[in-house]
Amino acid sequence: MLQDAQQVESYALRDPRAAAIYARRTLELSLKWLFAHDTALKAPYEKSLAAMIHEPTFARNVKKGLFLDIKFIHRLGNIAVHGDNNISAQEGLKVTVALHQFSGWLARVYTRGGARPGPFQVSWLPKPLADTAPLSVAELEKIQADLAAKDAAAVSAQQKLSQTESELAALKEQLALLQAVKESNQKTIASDEYSEAQTREQMIDVMLREAGWNPRAINCEEYQVSNCMPAADGELGGTGYVDYVLWGKDNKPLALVEAKRTRSDPQVGKRQAELYADCLQKQCGQRPIIYYSNGYTTWMWDDRFYPPREVQGFASRDELQWKINQREGRRDLSLMQPKTEITGRYYQMEAAARVMQHFGSQRKRKSLVVMATGTGKTRLSIALVDMLLRAGWARRILFLADRIALVNQAKRAFNQHLPHVSVASLLDRTQEDARVLFSTYPTLLNCIDGTKKDHKEMFTVGHFDLIIIDEAHRSVYQKYGAIFDYFDSLLLGLTATPRGEVDRNTYQLFELDDHQPTYSYELQQAVSDGFLVPPRAISVPLKFQREGIKYKDLSAEEQDEYECQEAFYDQDSGELKEEIGSSALNQWLFNKDTVNKVLMHLMENGIKVEGGDTLGKTIIFAKNKKHAEFIVEQFDLN
Repeated sequence: MLQDAQQVESYALRDPRAAAIYARRTLELSLKWLFAHDTALKAPYEKSLAAMIHEPTFARNVKKGLFLDIKFIHRLGNIAVHGDNNISAQEGLKVTVALHQFSGWLARVYTRGGARPGPFQVSWLPKPLADTAPLSVAELEKIQADLAAKDAAAVSAQQKLSQTESELAALKEQLALLQAVKESNQKTIASDEYSEAQTREQMIDVMLREAGWNPRAINCEEYQVSNCMPAADGELGGTGYVDYVLWGKDNKPLALVEAKRTRSDPQVGKRQAELYADCLQKQCGQRPIIYYSNGYTTWMWDDRFYPPREVQGFASRDELQWKINQREGRRDLSLMQPKTEITGRYYQMEAAARVMQHFGSQRKRKSLVVMATGTGKTRLSIALVDMLLRAGWARRILFLADRIALVNQAKRAFNQHLPHVSVASLLDRTQEDARVLFSTYPTLLNCIDGTKKDHKEMFTVGHFDLIIIDEAHRSVYQKYGAIFDYFDSLLLGLTATPRGEVDRNTYQLFELDDHQPTYSYELQQAVSDGFLVPPRAISVPLKFQREGIKYKDLSAEEQDEYECQEAFYDQDSGELKEEIGSSALNQWLFNKDTVNKVLMHLMENGIKVEGGDTLGKTIIFAKNKKHAEFIVEQFDLN
């Protein structure tokens, strides 16, 4: 971390883009250290920078002003990583100052005695030589590749380390001491010690740049509106200055941004922004979409259709123009019907109608559908996508699943039932401008985190109109919540988990009351309707797995095999165990004889097709991926 922080200082005045890249890296390494050593922080499933920053236990742990510094480093670093050479010298200096603030907080809180770093001194930064040129794109890309290789090697080396019990005990003692130091130091930090002055120039400008806007363009900042603002006498005749106006190609206003100081509630700017929208509508003949922000929180308000909602950034010009066009082209969802060749069953038709009502007349932006496995959740999602496309409600759709096989399966289904709609997968590195894009959660998280190098551009917060979450359940939000916090889109969740077993966090994600999904069609009803058959349990006669093994009860041949099993020896004494209980044995699943007996039972008693010569479609549940691969290996050998 120290070497990377020193690189930020060395490039601060010479090469702003390089400084931003190294600042982002220093922040990422620092947060990984924090999550590994601070027991009060709950490490996210995916330790990407975005996931760590937005993890609730971390976000609550830092002051608002410092959190702005962290977000600024992350977002400017993402812009730099994606090849934007237009990072200004001022931004290079600001990112260095922001890293100094963060590093000072880290030292202050997590060192004995609470080290107090001095104020940032610009004069101490290395001055660039007159003939020193910024690093080329190729040089920066090589640096990033070398750093990625270095990180991968470090992770690999760490995984190979085996710690003894004494080492683990020492580590636990160090963590406990660190927590005590932290709690003591935090008490000495005043509530206003970290500045919140970095507002519009920092966060709002960076968020605009993420969406492809140039905040320093002519007529983008401080646009004057006249004869429509409240004057001293209360009449509409005064002059106002809109902080930012985002113009379309036809020179009509697509959106305006009202910026407030960080210490101000952004809601304070809501009424003023509404008046500015009135002015721009009168002057230009088009009502813009409204944003108001203090840099820390940003709100979007399409006040002719939706109430205000918090967003994580701004939409691009193309996305804003699409939203403006939707005002006239969007059809009433209550008039839309699903195509019966895609979803013809009564409950699928009812589910589609319920979701359309939820999105349409109720103006809800999130829906959760609970449907038993085998009742056509994917087909329902295809029908809904088709309806939203035909109604002009959606243009780009994202389909997320937690496994590659499910992503590929869903993509094939969309190709089959919507052959006229272009589809692509982030896993295939194909075109990313398709109508329906498919991805796993980790792949997409890497895209929005700026770490997917083969992805040409960052996804803006408004890139997708609809996100479909396959198998939406608690672990999805816990592991990948940063995705749903980032994108501003309609959200459709699909799950086979019975509605009574769907956890509260999932209902909260979809802004629903507990146990009240948008639509539910569960196993019992599907069986009653004749669309599914009830499950039938078959007992596999495995004596050892039921009763355990006693060495003395085995035959001489079995005793020889027993003695060859390393897992049957006591790790401390090295002596052979006289007995292995059933619970312990069931944890030791990598046993050829056990697996072969299960497979033999399946082949003899499983459901047969094609005249009884072929085993029908079968699902085998394994303990983990390694166990599943072991079962496949044994199946192929027999």
